[in-house]
Amino acid sequence: MPLTTPKEMFARGYAEGFAVGGFNVNNMEIIQGIMEAGNLEKSPLILQVSAGARRYAGQGYIIKLMEAALAENDLPVCLHLDHGQNFEICKEVIDGGFTSVMIDGSHLPFEENIALTKQVVTYAHDRGVWVEAELGQLAGVEDDVDVEHSVYTDPGQAAEFVGRTGCDSLAIAIGTSHGAYKFAGEAKLDFARLEKIKGLLPGYPIVLHGASSVPQEFVEMANAYGADIAGAKGVPEDLLRKAAASAVCKINIDTDIRLAMTATIRKYLAENPSHFDPRQYLKVARDAVRDMVAHKIRNVLGSSNKI
Repeated sequence: MPLTTPKEMFARGYAEGFAVGGFNVNNMEIIQGIMEAGNLEKSPLILQVSAGARRYAGQGYIIKLMEAALAENDLPVCLHLDHGQNFEICKEVIDGGFTSVMIDGSHLPFEENIALTKQVVTYAHDRGVWVEAELGQLAGVEDDVDVEHSVYTDPGQAAEFVGRTGCDSLAIAIGTSHGAYKFAGEAKLDFARLEKIKGLLPGYPIVLHGASSVPQEFVEMANAYGADIAGAKGVPEDLLRKAAASAVCKINIDTDIRLAMTATIRKYLAENPSHFDPRQYLKVARDAVRDMVAHKIRNVLGSSNKI
């Protein structure tokens, strides 16, 4: 099955109260683990590539890995650029075969964000590519994103932004944040704000970034085998499931995949000190990715059996 856009995935998700996972990929094992989980759960998938992943793996390698994955699997899959920083990067990936891009002008003044987003929308739509934009800012650090304070999305501005830019989906800030250290106290999401945006943009797909849950079993496993990940705390899964049942059609998940892989590899190497073949520890890491993603699909996104 060829790559697709999120259009049909999101239309069904909005109508049926589920979200599609935007899973960040960096290498072969992560792609394989995500695809295995999608097959097990019969779920649509969005595999997304950050600027850091493009630098690490190379865009050409990622596209060839995706071609191999699609040749072996019969799933609706979208290849998406995560946090495109400028028009040039969006153009490069569109020309390279991506079917969806995110242009992140959230750090810019409102009018400049609109102008940049419109530029990307014009280029992308002429080529059948989906465009996600962002309004409001999430705190936290992840790859090239480093923001100290959150700026929650204004509902009225969100409606104006969508109307003036023509973007296809919008990432909003309602309390999630990037990275593994999301909350110091009780985790809360501003559902009243989400409902206001939903009321002003009926039927419109909303996106949540920074939505990893930071499973404590993997934090504890990593720390037990030499890591120093103190105080990491994510978004509770029940809050994310509630968002997915509303207007949120895409939930980004990256940190949880990293934690599952790293904790599993640390444990494996500690328990098997004589092993030095990367295939040995990368196999169990791939299995950990598969199990993590399958869990998210079933219990957080609600997208099992939606193809």
